[in-house]
Amino acid sequence: MSTSTTAASDALGARQSDSRVSPHIGDITSWRRDIHENPELEYDVQRTAEKVASLLRSFGADEVVEGIGRTGVVGVIKGQSTSSNLCIGLRADMDALPIIENTNLEYASKVRGKMHACGHDGHTAMLLGAAKVLCETRRFNGTAVVIFQPAEEQGAGGREMVNDGMMDKFDIQQVYGMHNMPNLALGKFGIRPGPMMAAADTIDVTLTGKGGHAAMPHLCVDTMLVAAKVISALQHIAARVTNPVDSVVVSITAVEGDNDSYNVIPNTVKLKGTVRTLNPAVQDEAESQVIKLITKTAEAYGASAEINYERNYPATINAVNETKFAAAVASQVVGADNVDDEYPPLLGAEDFSYMLIERPGAFIFIGNGPSAALHHPQYNFNDDAIAYGCSYWISIIETGMPAS
Repeated sequence: MSTSTTAASDALGARQSDSRVSPHIGDITSWRRDIHENPELEYDVQRTAEKVASLLRSFGADEVVEGIGRTGVVGVIKGQSTSSNLCIGLRADMDALPIIENTNLEYASKVRGKMHACGHDGHTAMLLGAAKVLCETRRFNGTAVVIFQPAEEQGAGGREMVNDGMMDKFDIQQVYGMHNMPNLALGKFGIRPGPMMAAADTIDVTLTGKGGHAAMPHLCVDTMLVAAKVISALQHIAARVTNPVDSVVVSITAVEGDNDSYNVIPNTVKLKGTVRTLNPAVQDEAESQVIKLITKTAEAYGASAEINYERNYPATINAVNETKFAAAVASQVVGADNVDDEYPPLLGAEDFSYMLIERPGAFIFIGNGPSAALHHPQYNFNDDAIAYGCSYWISIIETGMPAS
């Protein structure tokens, strides 16, 4: 499949989006913009979760359970028949980011310092729209479970929902996720089998030397110099340790001395950073090399290093069969020419990975059209993507669990 951007392909996609969504586009857009105006962070998504639960009940969902993974919401929708015993989960995230919005939209964030800069407002609205149509029509044989997750940006809400027993409680057998992608053309999808997004590890380092007067460095062990050498040495991991065909990023993102003076060499310097990998074996090697390089570099300059290396979100790895299925479903919605089933992996992280560890499934990108990047103060979810996203979710359920 290709990534053709012709007007003809875009028109094909528009014609093939589910006509049952069209009557609800106004409502879905309104839900999205209301959520955008009222952003909430991490697990503190009570307003959004209450709105989601209320709407699911109004649609006629067979069961609505709140408080999964602290503040997550799960809705159960049974098909016209459940003789197949199949159950598919669809997941959206609800949380925003600690960013000051700079869009001048009429529905811009009302809460200074909080913003839906990643499109989770759109993800939630699209899944709600799909849930509404599925409740109205029920043209499937099995059970659809719609999952609204808190704390994707920070806090691992996906892990918390899994640890709360969600997969077993609702007997979810497959699970699918979706994220908008700025500058992927509207009406297009991107997916790939295997690693789709990276594992995200964090490094916290305290370098201890011997502070003193900046004019007398010979009497000190200069921790700023050691920090500079450590930062440089860490790039050796990607450049000379890791196989060039594999992906690894080691980035130090913060350097802080224990004083802010012009003439004092600090006794300690703290470093923060991240390590991103797509392959678990590469992740293991990167962790080992990071610890070794920091320790040995500090020792070489007469300093010591205290290192806290923490594994956070694992890599998001799509199952092969479920990826083929998801790509085929997306092709039903927008046409095969608008689905790239070899979309390049990204080194951003996504805690849908925890759900994919528990059940086979796939994570797909949906085009947001020309827009500011994710996590940018001028980003905005494209409401014109709603019809495609809703149609994809509906088709996952109706194709994966066809009515008899």
